[in-house]
Amino acid sequence: MQPFLIFGLTASLGATGELAGHERRGTLPFPGRSAVIGLMAAALGIRRDGDFSVLEALEITIGLHDSGTPLRDYHTIETVPSAAVKSPNSRPEALREARGRTNTSITLRDYRTGPLFSVAVAGAGLEALASALNAPVFTLYLGRKSCPLSAPPGARVVQAEEAKEALAQLILPPWRPHDQLHSVVVEDPTGEVLHDRAIDRARWHFAPRRLALRPVTGSAP
Repeated sequence: MQPFLIFGLTASLGATGELAGHERRGTLPFPGRSAVIGLMAAALGIRRDGDFSVLEALEITIGLHDSGTPLRDYHTIETVPSAAVKSPNSRPEALREARGRTNTSITLRDYRTGPLFSVAVAGAGLEALASALNAPVFTLYLGRKSCPLSAPPGARVVQAEEAKEALAQLILPPWRPHDQLHSVVVEDPTGEVLHDRAIDRARWHFAPRRLALRPVTGSAP
């Protein structure tokens, strides 16, 4: 038996874990490692340029209860062609000098509606991290800042033989009692390549890992 920190993540909207481009920002069916570490850092009050080394040393297992329903949001943005304005000092200046010579582009934002995930963490400092998650310094989001959590994480330290056994001890939100754990995210050399391990948060650089979903034996469908 060993200690695991477990907590839940649910929100009306969630969006995490995929490379973000200008025209499209996608989302994975589960939060990536970097997203979970970022959330724990927010709970501790660590800013983006802070020291993440203690959190990066933790072992993190993600459990899926409900990946949510895909939702795509459309935005229009006004862009200024480089031929219209040369070297503007600011966007307002560029728009002012363009004098109507602007373009309109459509951008896409992907979300998951009503997702529910669980997280098991192994390593040092679990009790302090649990306290921080239950009384966070910064607001906790399931990815983007438009996606605040819809329930407290309910973080606590439990004893278990392995991460899957720890995740099964999660206390579910009272309005979702039947959303039991059905699969976990594991590293797999034959799995899908995902960029979810942060190597430079200031520059948004992420390293790849190969991940796969593994069903939990005896879980509800």
